[in-house]
Amino acid sequence: MFLGAPLEIVVASGKGGTGKSTVSSSLILYLYRKGYKIVAADADAEAPNLHLLFNVSSWDRVDEYSDAYIAEIDYSKCDMCGECVNVCPFDAIKIVDGKYFIDPTICEGCNTCSLACPRKAIRRRRVVRGRVMVGRTEYGFPIVSASIEPGRPNSGKLVTEVKNRAREIAGRESIVVLDAAAGIGCQVISAFTGASLAILVAEPTPAGLSNLIRVHEIAKHFNLPSALIINKADLDEDYAEKIIRYAEEENIDFLGKIPYDNTVPLSMTYMKPVTEFSPDSPASKALMKIFDVVEERIIRDFDRWRRAHKPSKPSIYRPILIKPGEII
Repeated sequence: MFLGAPLEIVVASGKGGTGKSTVSSSLILYLYRKGYKIVAADADAEAPNLHLLFNVSSWDRVDEYSDAYIAEIDYSKCDMCGECVNVCPFDAIKIVDGKYFIDPTICEGCNTCSLACPRKAIRRRRVVRGRVMVGRTEYGFPIVSASIEPGRPNSGKLVTEVKNRAREIAGRESIVVLDAAAGIGCQVISAFTGASLAILVAEPTPAGLSNLIRVHEIAKHFNLPSALIINKADLDEDYAEKIIRYAEEENIDFLGKIPYDNTVPLSMTYMKPVTEFSPDSPASKALMKIFDVVEERIIRDFDRWRRAHKPSKPSIYRPILIKPGEII
């Protein structure tokens, strides 16, 4: 059905608060109850919350993720010569209480200070950046998540670890649903890498359209076919139509609208997808109708749908080069 590999669906939005986790959690539960082999994956290592919507309070497996080093000083050898301060490219070394101190939140473990120290008083140690967690929801399907240590970089690499673990669990002929981070940062780029399609969630506001355009540029960069859901659509019907016109112009498959519904935040309080918490609520009914379209139009005939909505050409990412001393 999926050419012998997992189908990876990334649910993304260009900004926070659009209802992305509401859509992804309900979609996961819908597909699982339809009989598909499902793996849920939280692709937001900085603020993971998908497990909360499935009431997962403990993990079957927790693995530390470590891909870098930080430097530390052996004060029994340090003679306060200051060579480390002179060579540190990150200004991570300062005097605290009369001693040189390496700030672990700034240090990148580049080893420059260790090589420069004439007393060999500085050594590197591996630092834990975060953790990758694997568990099982009360419904029965597995979930993979991650959490990065505060202040540590490379959350995108941690998301890649989440994706790799989800693929291992999923195997072939299965569906991995990734709840991406908000925005268009490195975590979102990692989530899109190697995915099968993107479901983009937008709200009918100027910011909603602007950020939809930005996140869709990433999808086009990876040559991903995209679909669109408009959440809180009745807040501004005219702007919702403007977003639909953008989708038509960009060959994004419009799946449907979800009305504003106070039941949604309430369902999060009770740690359940809204379609489980209140199946008869307006949002739940709209979601179920949309998911019927997702199954019929996308999942059951994915190859045809992919060909129909694949970008005509990839959007090329061109970085802005800033020369030293330039102000933009």
